[in-house]
Amino acid sequence: MNEYTRKRLSPTNTRKPSRSLEYLKRMLAWVEFQQKLGHSLPDALQYGFKRIVRSGLKPSAVNVEQTTSTVKPAAQKKQSQEPNPRQRYQRWIDEVEQQQKTAPLPVQGPLLSIILPIYNPPVDLLVDGIESVMSQSYQNWELILVNDKSTTPEANELLTLFGAADERIISISRLTNGHISAASQTGLDAASGEFVALLDHDDLLPVRALARVAKEIEEYPNAKFFYSDEDKISATGERHDPHFKSDWNPQLLLAQNYICHLAVFERELALNCGGFREGFEGSQDHDLFLRCTGALHADQIRHIPEVLYHWRAIEGSTSLASNHKPYASQAGQRAVQQYLDSVSQGCRVVPADVPNAYRVRYPLPRQLPKVSLIIPTRNQKAITEQAINSILRKTEYQNYEIVLVDNGSTEPDALAYFDSLASYDNVRVLKYAKPFNYSAINNFAVAHTDADVIGLINNDVEVINENWLTEMVSLAVRPENGCIGAKLYYAEGKVQHAGVILGIGGVAGHSHKYFPKQHHGYFSRLRLAQNLSAVTGACMLVRRSVYQQVNGLEENALKIAFNDVDFCLRVKSAGYLNTWTPYAELYHHESMSRGKEDTPEKVERFNKEADWMRSKWFQELARDPYYNQNLSLAHEDFSIAEAQ
Repeated sequence: MNEYTRKRLSPTNTRKPSRSLEYLKRMLAWVEFQQKLGHSLPDALQYGFKRIVRSGLKPSAVNVEQTTSTVKPAAQKKQSQEPNPRQRYQRWIDEVEQQQKTAPLPVQGPLLSIILPIYNPPVDLLVDGIESVMSQSYQNWELILVNDKSTTPEANELLTLFGAADERIISISRLTNGHISAASQTGLDAASGEFVALLDHDDLLPVRALARVAKEIEEYPNAKFFYSDEDKISATGERHDPHFKSDWNPQLLLAQNYICHLAVFERELALNCGGFREGFEGSQDHDLFLRCTGALHADQIRHIPEVLYHWRAIEGSTSLASNHKPYASQAGQRAVQQYLDSVSQGCRVVPADVPNAYRVRYPLPRQLPKVSLIIPTRNQKAITEQAINSILRKTEYQNYEIVLVDNGSTEPDALAYFDSLASYDNVRVLKYAKPFNYSAINNFAVAHTDADVIGLINNDVEVINENWLTEMVSLAVRPENGCIGAKLYYAEGKVQHAGVILGIGGVAGHSHKYFPKQHHGYFSRLRLAQNLSAVTGACMLVRRSVYQQVNGLEENALKIAFNDVDFCLRVKSAGYLNTWTPYAELYHHESMSRGKEDTPEKVERFNKEADWMRSKWFQELARDPYYNQNLSLAHEDFSIAEAQ
């Protein structure tokens, strides 16, 4: 049982404000700071006045010489045509976010309870955080301040002052220090709202945050869990490093707490799932989110693609340096392990090679499923031999066969090599004498196999790590999964494929193309398993039953290009999750077998296939749920989109 006292304080003045020149300067700096957070000047002045008269609190020390804008003066712009990431984000704030703010939002709606645990907080930062709630355009909220037996007198004084400032602020003083999980649970137990939001004591909510959540609740009454995009904010009010997130991505949530802030969920859901659990301090939110989302259907989890949370980047903060709190990563690993133990058997969670992230090693069935790796080719002896040899020499998985489909080879050295493959027990050659049609060739080969799992493999790949097939099969056999994709590199080591992003270039592009091999990617997505809309057919696994359920690859409209994307989208439409893993690595010597799309005939064919895709999948191509509408469709580097 949590021990605390709860009180809703009546307004009272407890001290007189300082009237020094320094105080006036700080007051003006605070007003400017509030404007940077999105408040209008009248609102900033109004709350600044209340801050002096009603509570006597001193405003945070803000450097008035710095602003949020990082755009250089005109004279300096000539020296650098390309804006840096912070400048691009500032442009996005000025243009795109301003457009988002024009949408009408409710002022009233369901009661939202904001839980804010407190323990020896930085006073100035806590003041700003509380006042970012007090100045919300949405009115129906309660702020639950849970003082986890702070040892500094300032914390207790703040509770009294803010209780006097607004009757919607509830003060709870715990009688014992229980740490963040216990304090958060105290707030959850005390909450009266139908929905609960979480706020750290040094972070900030933009003015429209709660109203935007209330709108989403109103529009999706079946939903019970909501989360938004977020960014970081410096001590001077400069916003940077926005995290434009994926929609609901269960595989990514196992790998990291990508949901983070702002998270709003049904209070009853959280209580029914066990609430905040002690022993998971530092990853208590991740632990709760896993259990809450695990109890819901995908359509009950809503992502709001707008920045509704500013995460303070200060010394000692996880937002500034993830290695400040190593215990949080250990707690997160336990949270993921315990969640998987509750829903599956035999999974093992280990640390990923990026901070605060995890790799799930899924078990294989006791009897290994047979895998048919289908490799179409025509001539091209050298690269085909390289691909087959790399599979034979570097694959630890045992129960597989290679099915080489010879599409009318004529070169003597190629034919001789194909004949020599008869010496291998797990390699066979099929003859396909019709004109080249990638879709038809693979469908033909699948019909001539009896394997449980089908692998579509290009003849210009080269295996890197020995457990590539073990990793992919362990994902492919899971009933919720459909297509499984690998991480492919160009010969020089740069990323060629890390999943498919819909809409890039008009149809689809490759995630993180040309990134260095060791790069973490956008918020570590190059290093973590995740769900995506599609993966490339250059190295794809799928269960035979799923392949047959969606009638294989499209032979008529998509003979060469986009057949893998179309296939993945049909698998996704059938209710399966397509999954990409960075733990299956291969080189992809792209286009060595067929050459480039550079003749008039090839260009015409490519354009027809692209038009067919845009006609059939126009809604899906308009917004990839595993990407973010605030990211670029002109580039494959997860850069910020330009204003329309």
